[in-house]
Amino acid sequence: MSAAQQLNSVGHSINVYERADRIGGLMMYGIPNMKLDKSIIDMRVDIMEEEGIRFHTNCDIGGKGKNSVSMEKLIKENDIVLLTTGATKPRDLPIKNRDGEGVYFAMEFLGQNTKSLLDSDLKDDSFINAKDKDVIVIGGGDTGNDCLGTSLRHGCKSLTNFEILPELPKERLENNPWPIFPRVYKVDYGHEESREVFGKDPREYSVSGKEFLRDKNGKLTGIKTVKVDKDFKEIKGTEQTWKADLIFLAMGFLGPEDYLNKKLKLELDERSNFKAEHNIHQTSHPKVFAAGDCRRGQSLVVWAINEGRAAAREIDRKIMGKTTLD
Repeated sequence: MSAAQQLNSVGHSINVYERADRIGGLMMYGIPNMKLDKSIIDMRVDIMEEEGIRFHTNCDIGGKGKNSVSMEKLIKENDIVLLTTGATKPRDLPIKNRDGEGVYFAMEFLGQNTKSLLDSDLKDDSFINAKDKDVIVIGGGDTGNDCLGTSLRHGCKSLTNFEILPELPKERLENNPWPIFPRVYKVDYGHEESREVFGKDPREYSVSGKEFLRDKNGKLTGIKTVKVDKDFKEIKGTEQTWKADLIFLAMGFLGPEDYLNKKLKLELDERSNFKAEHNIHQTSHPKVFAAGDCRRGQSLVVWAINEGRAAAREIDRKIMGKTTLD
């Protein structure tokens, strides 16, 4: 959206393709409404449409659906194609009994919840409901925290959050001086709300999953874990069993999904992102640029905006020979 608006402002004809049914990407379906009111995104899209930008929803580039469009067709029909697909391939936990209901990626949970909320105020029951369930969230980042907050709003029975890292210090250590990002103990809204509801912080540190537990019918009943040291080596005698009806995996992302690139064969970096130099953004294909999480790996919205603007500048320069964008 950032790149589209910049390029449109200097006279280029812009089409934005989105595989979901609403424009906004991670801001729409990855960030819960209590953190970001989606009317703000809708308002921005309306303005951009009035400015002449064309949006195409339910359009999966490189996919197999009826509204899908091939990358080859886009490249043939346009001067430049900019990839801003995000880094949406989730990190899995391939331990025993992984397959089956009850274990879900965080974005399955968050995305379905937001769509149902926007479509029907959660009345259509087309989401993963944590009401009266024992919930475990594996992963301690922002996405895991959003799973905590969403589960609490559903009315979960209990809530636990596993982190494989040890608890961080309350203040900076000598090897973490300013202006390096502070590696210190923090309390986010999900932790605070869990304390209010259940009387304690939900986090359990230095915990690694060993085996998902299921009954004879395949229903999830819990998970077996073990404590790990600072080098992530298992500590003998620390095995523990936890009860769970739902387990959400929020362990980060491994780069962009690859089906879009199967025929095109764009060069990838060592982390499987589309390889393109920062502030240049051109990939190994001369007509294909990349920006945001699909180029740099999962990051913050402010970085996505920054990269979108930078990519727009370089695309304008590529087409026109010079640019007035900054």
